[in-house]
Amino acid sequence: MVRPYGTVRTVAREQRLGREIWTRAALDVLGERGVAGLAIEPLARSLGTTKGSFYWHFRNREELIRAALERWENEETDAVIAMLGPLADARSRLRELVTAIFLTHGTVPDRSLGLAADASHPAVAEVLARVTRRRIGYVAEQLVTAGLEEEEAQHRAVLAYTSYLGYSTLMRSTPDVVPRGPQAEAFLDSMMRVLLT
Repeated sequence: MVRPYGTVRTVAREQRLGREIWTRAALDVLGERGVAGLAIEPLARSLGTTKGSFYWHFRNREELIRAALERWENEETDAVIAMLGPLADARSRLRELVTAIFLTHGTVPDRSLGLAADASHPAVAEVLARVTRRRIGYVAEQLVTAGLEEEEAQHRAVLAYTSYLGYSTLMRSTPDVVPRGPQAEAFLDSMMRVLLT
């Protein structure tokens, strides 16, 4: 059977606008506006396509939410931890992590904030809890390796993570109070002293 040109053109366009583009766009919306702010038609319009493209890649909105959450976990936790792995020692890994989250990546608020507002959503709750435990656990593990007692390392890891979330909140609400330039480096040094001494 010969397909009409319109169908061929639509299929080619849908393949160009792949699943990864939908999940990245959905993740941006989830981080900014939460689950309630994610609607398929407005998202399709923002991507310059139709709902048909969405249904080419996903069965429903819930599948898109789960795919976006998986992307968040993979890119902003798994990949970061993997990147730190080859560094020589725990202090170096912590320094690089703190530099990345407070200085390098610090201009982009963490999506955890937007997702935490939807912690009652089953998919969000599951991934948010897993990511939070993994991030805190990783920092605690590095602190133990750097010489802290396990209980103290756990306390400082929670302190570091809450500081990070607070920093992300400031980036959204009052970015002018966040240290910049030489003050940012001094802030980083203070964070390292709090964590390690």
